[in-house]
Amino acid sequence: MHEMSLCQNIMEIIDQQQKKHEIHEVTDIWLEIGALSCVEQSAVEFCFEIMRKDTVAENCQLHFIHLPAIAWCWQCQKEVEIEAYQDCCPHCHSACLQRRSGTEFRVKEIAVK
Repeated sequence: MHEMSLCQNIMEIIDQQQKKHEIHEVTDIWLEIGALSCVEQSAVEFCFEIMRKDTVAENCQLHFIHLPAIAWCWQCQKEVEIEAYQDCCPHCHSACLQRRSGTEFRVKEIAVK
């Protein structure tokens, strides 16, 4: 379960920001998750629930922004949305795609008090 290490990274970001800006409470965090990131939202929620105990993020709410996977088709020269690594172009059915996005997992925004 790599979501545990992802949540550890989130907590490290919170800790760094707390020290830098003297934060007393983190109320909300927005996370961007790409369609091809292999990150399970429910696993992130579960891990974060455990890790936030007795921290400035104890009452923090997670918000998820789901990002589509975008690829460039070399055959028809179009940007296309894909759902899996092995997908073909939905227009010309070519397998010659170059992924441009979809593997992201990042903290987009943190709301604090």
